[in-house]
Amino acid sequence: MKGIMLMAYGGPTSLDQVEAYLTHIRGGRKPSPDQLEDLVGRYRAIGGSSPLLEITKRQASGLEEALSRPGNAVKVYAGMKHSPPFIGDVFGQAVKDGITELLCIPLAPHYSAISIGGYEKAVSEANAALGSPVRVTFVRSWHRNPKLIAMWAGRVRKAATAAGPGASLVFSAHSLPERILREGDPYKDQLLETSGLIAKEAGWKDRSFTFQSQSNTGEPWLGPDIVDHLQSLYEGGAKGFIVAPIGFVSDHLEILFDIDVECLNWARERGVRLVRCESPNDSAEMVGALRLIASENGFA
Repeated sequence: MKGIMLMAYGGPTSLDQVEAYLTHIRGGRKPSPDQLEDLVGRYRAIGGSSPLLEITKRQASGLEEALSRPGNAVKVYAGMKHSPPFIGDVFGQAVKDGITELLCIPLAPHYSAISIGGYEKAVSEANAALGSPVRVTFVRSWHRNPKLIAMWAGRVRKAATAAGPGASLVFSAHSLPERILREGDPYKDQLLETSGLIAKEAGWKDRSFTFQSQSNTGEPWLGPDIVDHLQSLYEGGAKGFIVAPIGFVSDHLEILFDIDVECLNWARERGVRLVRCESPNDSAEMVGALRLIASENGFA
């Protein structure tokens, strides 16, 4: 029996879960009171929880419905890396359900050993712990997915209408430590390729790329940081901005706080217009992109 597991980063569904979530991210090391207070404050600013789990569940149910037809029963699961339901637990449930072939899709289209490698490790360890009963197909990247490109191009065009003439198009993604470039990681190159394909499809010539949401780990991270980049464009004469956070496919803290709070506050303080492209979330276009991945791998 075939199954698909959609995998996302995770997030707390209430403020009292923030500490456990951050501790898991830190490999079991509890955060300092200041670190915890800062993250709790960010989640409080977006309503006290992350919508990521519910969005991922809706993506899974939408994909399962899209794949449903006589003679093709594919069950679709949702697993999280750093919060319940954990990938390993979901994998175990899939085995109990009789799944013998599992397609694993990280809900991040661009590969990095730091990010996607973590999902791959979680799946591999879960399978090994059970005696490797499942034949796993792991999707390492899907940054050229034509439905992904068309989906973002449509969102750029829609945001451009709201932003008005002359707005600067800024693509963004989660920053990672700079050392990944020395290690030959394809993450940045894949992001730039995706942004180029989207801009071409949207009919947009001028664009720029930036990174966001870096962590304070004491080492250099990929830049420029989004607020610094916006400031630089503003000082160069830009009067409006379209932000397309193509490194993410769902609303969560890095969208709802880092862009919708911090970047929008920056724009308001300067009297400029900033429009964020709508997240794919569980839209029909997003489900279509996932269905294409399933089809390409023999699961549709």
